[in-house]
Amino acid sequence: MTARQTVMPLVVLILSLPGLVHSFKPLFSSDSITHRYITRIAILRKTAEVCRDIAASNGLDFTLTIDNSLSVGKVQRACSSIGTFTSFVSTIKFEIAIATMYLSNAVVDQIFVLSAARHFDDETFHRGRDIITEGVSAVKASVKLEHFYRGRWTLGQICHTLQDFYSHSNWVELGYKTPYSALIRPEQPLENLAGRNTPTCRSCAGENCINNILPDVLNRGLLTSGYFSIFFSAKPTGKCSHGGFFDRTSRKDPVGGISKDTLDSSHGIFHHEAADLAIHATMELLEDIRLAAGEKNFLRLMGLSQFPVLCFVIDTTGSMRNEIDEAKRVSLEIIDRKRGTGQEPSGYVLVPFNDPDYGPLVMTANADVFIERINCLSASGGGDIPEMVLSGLQLALTAAPPFSEIFVFTDAPAKDGDLKNTIIALIESTKSQVTFMLTGSAAGRRRRRASQGMVPRSMSQSAVQLYQDLAHASGGQAIQVTKSELSLVTSVIVDSSASAVVTVFQASRNPGRPDSFNFTVDGSLQNITAYITGDSALTFSLTSSTGVTQTSSQSSGPLASVTTAGNMHRLSLNTDQTGLWQLSVSSNNPYSVKVTGQSSVNFIYNLVEESDGAHGDFSLKEGRPLSGGNTSILITVTASDTVKVTEVTLFDNSGATEVKGSLQSLGSSDFLVTFSGIPAGEFVLILKGEDSSSTSRSTSSSFQRQASTRIKTSSISVTAQANNTNIEPGTTISIPFTVATTTDGVITDSATETFTVRVSNDRSYTSTSPSSVTTVAGSGGKANGTVTLTAPSSAASGTDVTLTIEAENSAATEINYVVLRFSVTAKVKDVNHPVCHIVSTSTTCASSTSLCASSQWEFIAYFTDGINGTGIDRVTIRQGNGTLNITTANGAGGDNITVVTYTASCCSQIVELTAVDGVGNVGTCVQQARLLDTVTKPPPVTSSVVKTTSTGEYTLYISIILWISVVFSVPWK
Repeated sequence: MTARQTVMPLVVLILSLPGLVHSFKPLFSSDSITHRYITRIAILRKTAEVCRDIAASNGLDFTLTIDNSLSVGKVQRACSSIGTFTSFVSTIKFEIAIATMYLSNAVVDQIFVLSAARHFDDETFHRGRDIITEGVSAVKASVKLEHFYRGRWTLGQICHTLQDFYSHSNWVELGYKTPYSALIRPEQPLENLAGRNTPTCRSCAGENCINNILPDVLNRGLLTSGYFSIFFSAKPTGKCSHGGFFDRTSRKDPVGGISKDTLDSSHGIFHHEAADLAIHATMELLEDIRLAAGEKNFLRLMGLSQFPVLCFVIDTTGSMRNEIDEAKRVSLEIIDRKRGTGQEPSGYVLVPFNDPDYGPLVMTANADVFIERINCLSASGGGDIPEMVLSGLQLALTAAPPFSEIFVFTDAPAKDGDLKNTIIALIESTKSQVTFMLTGSAAGRRRRRASQGMVPRSMSQSAVQLYQDLAHASGGQAIQVTKSELSLVTSVIVDSSASAVVTVFQASRNPGRPDSFNFTVDGSLQNITAYITGDSALTFSLTSSTGVTQTSSQSSGPLASVTTAGNMHRLSLNTDQTGLWQLSVSSNNPYSVKVTGQSSVNFIYNLVEESDGAHGDFSLKEGRPLSGGNTSILITVTASDTVKVTEVTLFDNSGATEVKGSLQSLGSSDFLVTFSGIPAGEFVLILKGEDSSSTSRSTSSSFQRQASTRIKTSSISVTAQANNTNIEPGTTISIPFTVATTTDGVITDSATETFTVRVSNDRSYTSTSPSSVTTVAGSGGKANGTVTLTAPSSAASGTDVTLTIEAENSAATEINYVVLRFSVTAKVKDVNHPVCHIVSTSTTCASSTSLCASSQWEFIAYFTDGINGTGIDRVTIRQGNGTLNITTANGAGGDNITVVTYTASCCSQIVELTAVDGVGNVGTCVQQARLLDTVTKPPPVTSSVVKTTSTGEYTLYISIILWISVVFSVPWK
């Protein structure tokens, strides 16, 4: 057996061992503090601080108390009051961002369980620090390219390593009350590290390990951490161990451990102190990213937006002139209506496609940039009829944030239909909705040129069915209209761009049959809209909770205004009576029903899987749940302070099968729902409960919400383990994966089966993989393979790439998949922060506030980034109300100089400037004007000047001005 062949079974064995987690518990605990809690609280506190600072700079009040009692709702509402307030304060995007970060944090204990450096075990302080600082550089690069989802995923992982330092080292025992800032400053030395041959611990006295760190270590302030191994007991002589049942080194003298992971750990008495330091250290890290990213992009990274992205995937071939014009019109309408109101879309994504090209991807937060790019689209060319529809959609699904709604405009079939399963995997992974605007003519018509341009192209029923299948999987719609009718159905796009849009109910019937659908209207719902897509022979009736009925023959009736175009009927309810409503549809052809509204009450969900054992926990599960097995889902409910969740259920597509989940409250807004023995099939997740927020409506406080994306089970298990989630440009990484067949959720070892393997990535990077793998009966029931992925040397640092590995059974009846996300991260050689030098200050200010407006003060400073630095990217005013004038020059030593002149009224006497270089290193200058009447006799002053040499370089002559108070500070990288 080769080394590679032995690694995968060994890793699988390790990951299946119960109670292996050796850090703060990742997600859940009944008594101890978890990584999830630490990450969540740090994010809430730092986000609140940023909003407080923004409010202060705008002269607004901010009364929220910033402590560990913060909730997502409290922070969202407080931040909304500084300029983004709407009638609906939805926390859904904030919750999604926080969940992404704490779930990626938890993944470290799953995929990097044996990495000592990622947990600061075995005194790996330098490598652990490298992981953090390299990760911070990757986050900053992702944010710079507006790849916020990738930035969150990386940020969560490095937070795990940073937080583990306080649990696994003796920092707390040394008496420190503040974080070890050098862990996020690569230019600073790590001092007082215990040498490899320096004993650090003695054996515990029985079960008591409180005093097992040697007094000499504590007296000298030496830093150490515990050794950990599940295989070997060997460790350097006299060294501390991590401790715990699975740590074999803790059985070798000196026995015991120093872990503070839980209250039951060897040093559990220090657990709360370690967790508190971990919170403050995480906040310190977030502050560094805030300074590098700027406040606006930092809040976008944290997901602090109530509004969805506007995401278009547009066919640009010759016959699409009308569709492109309509996409322009709708986007301009949304932007113009919401610009400057605090209700603008949180971002814009545009992907053009034709044949054979697709892209480039446009992703921006700037509405003007989006308008410019969409105005540049033109309809031309085409060739054969099919287009690269799914390739364009794949780019959008990986670029847009999770839970987005993506609109695809086309009049042609897909040339790349082989990507169907990949697209469905991405839809299920991102939980995004895809709605198709299909304007192709009836089958049989050929494309031809006309005097006024290209006429509509034809789409066969099978081509349309592909789009309907994708829309069905995502909870979107496949809307078929003529080109002249298109403007009548783009109201769907306007509807989706509103804040706090929720799905109340959704169902489809294929094959079609007459049916009635009940849905609950609760007191928090407003602007309720129902959509029915089906053929022209479809009829329907709507009945309110009070028994009033309106039929499809009434375009304007007592309950709704109805718009019909193509195969879509849009019902805009003109009453919001609470209670149980009914929508009845009569059709023998396929159709779908969807009911939406605006409400602060919503939920997100993520599949998680359990690790057995007393110290086990849960981690994020990629791919589909296993048929017949148990499935756990982590649910986060918004507006949790006013709602009570009573039931979470899985319904199959026909509505005949119902599986009720077992609810476990995790505190705050989170619930763990466990489903036992889910049968094979396709399900939707429905949440029900009681809402006490609206007391004005007395008829009902019950509510229901439904997840749009379908959950489909599979009997195939697919797992993959990447040893790193960052790829350096020009390098290749290997990703081992395993495929197996299961019965009732358990891997079977009784048959030989061959699985077709398909691998794709959204960047078209070079990749290798086997076309198939085969399980052999009696050998464990698993088949292993390896995928390689190569990032081109030209790839920009911060670029994210999504890799999908699919496995299909030999009968081609089932698939499962795993989706992996990587970040291209170039090695950062510039680790030094920009340095600030005060050059001169002029004018003093009177202490009288009544006279301050009549005079100004000024100072000149320059920032340098060194000869080998990446250069100053920007200088901003972090505190102060003045103006900046920025110029650049070359210093005498060849380094670049950014010269800053700051001028302000004497009413604003303190300024703090922040300079960020090309890779996100941060430096600051703080300057304060001296009050004139506090000086009894001004000392002689020699003006400081910047003289220009004959070569045009700056030579500095700096005089000390005794009566100016100058504060210089450099924040950590």
